[in-house]
Formats: sequence, C-alpha cells, structure tokens
Amino acid sequence: MPVMHFQVRWPDASESRCYSPSLVVRDFLAPGERYALDDFLRRTREALGIASERVRAKYGFACSQAMDQLAEIECIAARFEPAAEVTVLAFD
Repeated sequence: MPVMHFQVRWPDASESRCYSPSLVVRDFLAPGERYALDDFLRRTREALGIASERVRAKYGFACSQAMDQLAEIECIAARFEPAAEVTVLAFD
C-alpha cells in the first residue's frame, strides 16, 4: 500500500507530520486549506479509519499506526477551542 504523510499547522503555529497507510487522505484534506478544528477531526477520523480498514482488507489486521496517529491528532486537538482552525500544509 502506498504510505503518505500530511503536514498540518495547528492554531498555536506548531506543526505536525502525520502518517497515513493509504492515499485516501487526499479525498478528505487538501494542501493549503484551513479547516475548523471539529471539521478537521471529523475528516481525519474518517480518512484514517478508511485507511486502516484498507490495511485490514489487504493484510487481515487493522493498521495500528493509523489509529496511533489519530490518537495523537486528537490529543493535540484537545488543547484548542473547537472553532480554532488547522491548516493542511502539504502531502508527501
């Protein structure tokens, strides 16, 4: 499966490089776009959930790295107000 990373800037100007085991993230996020925090979380939950299920379909088990990444995203997001914005900087 093609692995990808996506770079995001949080409301406090810190940045994270995030992992996905699938290119499906491209269907949910776009570089240069800003998303309200709750929308960003909804999109990443769905994208990483689909990505993990694609791994399950191919290998017989879910992708723990995708779920770990989602947990990290949610932990960071908990520091901010729901109306704050997250910017997707790039895919690589």
